Amino acid sequence: MNPTTAVFEERIAALEGGVAAVATSSGQAAQFLAITTIAQAGENIVSTSNLYGGTYNQFKVTFPRLGINVKFVEGDKPEDFRKLIDKNTKALYIETVGNPRLNIPDFEAIAKVAHENNIPLIVDNTFGAGGYLVQPIKYGADIVVHSATKWIGGHGTSIGGVIVDSGKFNWGNGKFPVFTEPSRDTNGLKFWDVFRIGRTVWKYRVRHSCPC
Repeated sequence: MNPTTAVFEERIAALEGGVAAVATSSGQAAQFLAITTIAQAGENIVSTSNLYGGTYNQFKVTFPRLGINVKFVEGDKPEDFRKLIDKNTKALYIETVGNPRLNIPDFEAIAKVAHENNIPLIVDNTFGAGGYLVQPIKYGADIVVHSATKWIGGHGTSIGGVIVDSGKFNWGNGKFPVFTEPSRDTNGLKFWDVFRIGRTVWKYRVRHSCPC
């Protein structure tokens, strides 16, 4: 990370009403990192079929190659999402405004289905214009992703993405061992012990930031 990136992350998190954000190299990278962080091989997510073409291809082709299945709902009816959830489902996925169908899903109803099953709702808010048109977190979204290449960049001169965490989801509910079990690549750190609800992410980042 660097100071410029950090400012971008903090401002997007503030605009979206989240607690923290992570900038990525593209919108596709934001989606990939958000999902592979919470889902492992043998697990799945349930997604609307009303998706941007690049997202659909990533879900239909790339994730299955890694062992992560994506179940598609034809449309965005909350009960259709519920029917496809199983014990290995790790998230529900929708777009704020479907691209290219321009449909607007019922965020609160779909979020309710997700939370009743102890899984997060991920929303692609690229068409939400960086939180200007809509803030999905206000309506129950737990993670928001963006292709910053479009509305946020505004000029078509750069490629980027961003992931925003609402700070409201209970990752310690037993369904996400990657957050609660010791991490092998961080000397046994249990992420949920550090970032659990009620703790300030920024304070942790400052306290443990590199002094160089």
